[in-house]
Amino acid sequence: MEKTCTLLVHFDKGTPALANEIKEALEGNDVPAKVEAMKKAIMLLLNGESLPQLFITIVRYVLPSEDHTIQKLLLLYLEIIDKTDSQGRVLPEMILICQNLRNNLQHPNEYIRGVTLRFLCRLNETEIIEPLIPSVLSNLEHRHPFVRRNAILAVMSIYKLPQGEQLLGDAPETIEKVLSTEQDPSAKRNAFLMLFTCAQERAVNYLFTHIDRILDWGEQLQLVVLELIRKVCRTNKHEKGKYIKIIISLLSAPSTAVIYECASTLVSLSSAPTAIRAAADTYCKLLQSQSDNNVKLIVLDRLHELKSSHKEIMVEMIMDILRALSSPNLDIRRKTLDIALELITPRNVDEVVLLLKKEVVKTQSAELEKNGEYRQMLVQAIHMCAMKFPEVASTVVHVLMDFLGDTNVASAMDVVVFVREIIETNPKLRVSIITRLLDTFYQIRAARVCSCALWIIGEYCLSLSEVESGIATIKQCLGDLPFYTATEEGEAQEAPKSNQPASTITVSSRRPVVLADGTYATQSAALETAMSPPTLVQGSLASQGNLRSLLLSGDFFLGAVVACTLTKLVLRLDEVQPSRVEVNKATTQALLYMVSMIQLGQSPVLPHPIDNDAYDRIILCIRLLCNTGDNSRKLWLHSCRESFVKMLADKQFRETEERKVKAQVSHAQPDDLIDFYHLKSRKGMSQLELEDEVQDDLKRATGEFTMDNDDANKLNRILQLTGFSDPVYAEAYVTVHHYDIVLDVTVINRTKETLQNLCLELATMGDLKLVERPQNYTLAPESSKQIKANIKVSSTETGVIFGNIVYETSNVLERNVVVLNDIHIDIMDYISPAFCADVAFRTMWAEFEWENKVAVNTVIQDEKEFLDHIIKSTNMKCLTPPSALEGECGFLAANLYAKSVFGEDALVNVSVEKQSDGKLSGYIRIRSKTQGIALSLGDKITLKQKGAAA
Repeated sequence: MEKTCTLLVHFDKGTPALANEIKEALEGNDVPAKVEAMKKAIMLLLNGESLPQLFITIVRYVLPSEDHTIQKLLLLYLEIIDKTDSQGRVLPEMILICQNLRNNLQHPNEYIRGVTLRFLCRLNETEIIEPLIPSVLSNLEHRHPFVRRNAILAVMSIYKLPQGEQLLGDAPETIEKVLSTEQDPSAKRNAFLMLFTCAQERAVNYLFTHIDRILDWGEQLQLVVLELIRKVCRTNKHEKGKYIKIIISLLSAPSTAVIYECASTLVSLSSAPTAIRAAADTYCKLLQSQSDNNVKLIVLDRLHELKSSHKEIMVEMIMDILRALSSPNLDIRRKTLDIALELITPRNVDEVVLLLKKEVVKTQSAELEKNGEYRQMLVQAIHMCAMKFPEVASTVVHVLMDFLGDTNVASAMDVVVFVREIIETNPKLRVSIITRLLDTFYQIRAARVCSCALWIIGEYCLSLSEVESGIATIKQCLGDLPFYTATEEGEAQEAPKSNQPASTITVSSRRPVVLADGTYATQSAALETAMSPPTLVQGSLASQGNLRSLLLSGDFFLGAVVACTLTKLVLRLDEVQPSRVEVNKATTQALLYMVSMIQLGQSPVLPHPIDNDAYDRIILCIRLLCNTGDNSRKLWLHSCRESFVKMLADKQFRETEERKVKAQVSHAQPDDLIDFYHLKSRKGMSQLELEDEVQDDLKRATGEFTMDNDDANKLNRILQLTGFSDPVYAEAYVTVHHYDIVLDVTVINRTKETLQNLCLELATMGDLKLVERPQNYTLAPESSKQIKANIKVSSTETGVIFGNIVYETSNVLERNVVVLNDIHIDIMDYISPAFCADVAFRTMWAEFEWENKVAVNTVIQDEKEFLDHIIKSTNMKCLTPPSALEGECGFLAANLYAKSVFGEDALVNVSVEKQSDGKLSGYIRIRSKTQGIALSLGDKITLKQKGAAA
C-alpha cells in the first residue's frame, strides 16, 4: 500500500550504507558519527528499506541523547517508520516512544519542545497522541513564541483527525482565547488559521470584532484573512459587499504580497468598476515598485486578464502600464506593448504614440545589446497605431525613416513596410515621404529594404521634379559605369582558372615602382583600382553607393528591382516631361545601366552568374523601354498600385472580421431571471456594494455567469479502459489543464466477491510524469470507486498512458490483472491558433531544425476544402490571406501557425497540386524547434488524412 510522504531527501544510490555499519555507529559515543548514521538510516527508509532491527538500537542509544541535531533526526526517523501493523493497529513498541515525546514536550529547551510539537502535526495514530494532549495544551502558554506557534499547529492537526473532536472538544474555544491575548505575528496567524479551518464562524466573528485594527496585523495574518474572505464569499455571495470593504482597506497595507493578493481577490469577487479600478491601480503600482522581472511578468499577466474582461476601465491605465517599458527585459517590453496596443482609443493615441516615439529615439542613443530587437517592436507598435488611427502617422513617419539604414534588418524592414502603407493610406504625406526617402536612400544597406524602398520610389514619384530626383538618386547609388573591367580579354578569361586573386596577376605583369619613402606602388593608381579583386570597379569614394556594392556582391534580384524601378520612372517621365530630348536621354541611360547589369551577371568576375528569373525580368524592361505600347504602359504604371491597394483593403477586412468574432459574447437564455436593481432596496448599501449588485445583474443578463456545460463535449472526454465482460469495469474522464492531466477513473466491481488490494497501476510514455500512484482499495461486490491520478506534462508532445488493474480475491491466492486500454493524450489540447507576421514566419522557418514531411494522401479533390480540413484537424491558423487562395489554378500553397501553452512555435506549410485524374498530390511540411511537436503534428495529419480518405 502506498504511504503518504511527508519528507523528501536527495539520496545518492551509488554508495548505499549497510545496516550493520549504521548499527555500530549508533551504539558508539561519537556524536558526529551518530548524526551521519541517523541520516543514512532515514535515507534508506525513504527509499523503501524496512530496517526493523534498528528500532531497538535507536531506542536504547539515540533516545537518551541530549544533542539537538540527533533529537531532530530521531523525530524524522519516527515520522517515516511504520507505526501500525497490517490490520491498522499501533505496534506495541511504539509505547516506548510516548514517554520520550512527553519528556520532550516538557523539556527546558524551547527548540526541543518546538520540533516535537511540529512532529505531532504529522502523527495520525490516536493511541500515541492521546496521552500527550495535556502537555500539548500546556505549551500554548509557553513563554517562547516558537513553542506557542507550533503548539497551535499541533492542536489544529489533532482536531482535524477523525476522532479529533473527542480528543479536543473545546479546541476552537481554547485557540480563540489564545488569539485574543497573543502578540507574536506568526502564532497569531496560526491561531487564526486554526479557527478558519476548523471553526469558520469564530474566525469571521473575530475578524469583524477587530476590523478596525486589521491594518496593524502582520503580513501572514492578513494573507489568511484574504483566504477566509475568498472562502466565505464563494459559499455566501450575498455578503460580498462588507468583505469587499475589508479588501479595499487592505490595499493600503505595507506588504506587497498582501496588496497583490487583495487585487486578485477583488477581481475574482467583484465586477464593480470601483473595485476593478482599485485592483488595476494596485497592479500598476506593483509594476513600478518591483525590480524582480518574474514579478513584473506575473503582474502583466494579471493586467492582460483584466484587459480582456474590463477593457473600458483598463483604457484609463494605459500610460501607467507603458511605464513598464523602462525595464531592459525584452519579454516585459513585449507583453507591455501587447497589452497597450489593445487599449488604444482616439483619446489616448496621441499620448501613446508620443511616448513610443521617445522610446524609439532612446534606442538610437543608448548602446544596448538588444536595442535593434526593441526598436523593431516599437516600430511594429507604431505601425499598428497608425493603421488604426491614420491621423497620427504624420507625427511619427519622418522620425522612423531615420532608421531605414538600421543595422538590424528586421527593424529596417518593418520601417519600410510601415512607410509603404502610410504613403498609400495618407495621400497628404506622399510628397514629404518621397522627399525624405530620396534623401535617406543612400543610407540603406539591406537588400530587402532597398527592394521595398525602390518599389515605393517607382510607384509614388509622380511630379517631374520627383521623377528626376528618383532617377538621379538611383544613378548615384549605382555609381559610374562600367561595373567591372579587365585589362585584357585574355586576363579576364584566365581570372576564374587561377587560384590566385586577379591583383596578383596584375602586379606580376608590371614592375612595381619604389617611392621616395621606400614603399612599393603600381605605376597607375587608376589601374590598381580597376584591377583590384575580383576585378570589379568599386567606384570612387564619393560615388560608392549601396546599390552598387549589393550588385557587385551578386544580388541580381535587387538588380531586377532596380531595372523595374528605372523603367517605371522613365515611363512616368515620358508623361510629365514635355522635352523629348530629356526623355530619350533618361531612357538611354536606363538602358545602359540594365545592359551593364546583364553584362556583369554573365561575366566571369563573379562567383555565381545571374539567375534566369532576374535575367528575364531585366530583358523585359529593356524590351519595354525600346518599344512602349499603351497597354503595357498602363500595366506598369497603374496595375501594380491597384494590386497593393486591394491587398491593404483585404488585410483591413480580415482584421475587422477578427475583431467582430472576438467581440461576440454569449447571451442569456430566454427563461433566465433578470433583476431590476432600481427596484431593489438600497438600505444600508454603500456605493461599492450597489455597483457590485448592478454588475452581477448585468453579467447574469448577458450570460457571463453561464458556464460551458456541454454534456456532449464531456462525454467525448470519457474513455473506456476495460471491456464490459471483464470482472472489473473501468472508465476514465480525462481533464487536460495546461501543465497537468487529471484522470478521474471510475472502477466498478462486476463480480459477487469482495476484491482486496485493488490497485490502479499506471505508466507513461513521452514527456508525461506520474505525480503519485493511487493506493490500494477494497471493493465490495458490485460497488464502485472513484480514483484520481495526476500526471504532469512538460512539453507539447503526444503522450501515451497505459497500465492495468491488479486485485486479489478471497479464495484465490494469486493476483489477477486486467490490462487497460491505452490513453492517448492529444497534442491538440496543447496548441492553439496564433498569428505571426510573414517576416517572422520566414525567419523561424529558416531557423528551426526539426522538420517532418508528410505526403498528401486523401480522397478530397478540392484544394481549398483539403486546406480547411487540415486547419480544422490541426487547430492552427492560416496566415495566407483568403484572397491569395481564391481562384482555380490547380495549385495551392498556404502557411499555418500555432503556439503551444509552453510557448513553442509550430509552423506548417501546405503545398498541393491537382493531378490530371482529379486527385490531390503534394506535401505538408511541419517545422518546430522541438522534435515532439514536429513528430506529433505529423502523426496527427497522417491520421486525419487517412480518416478523411476512409
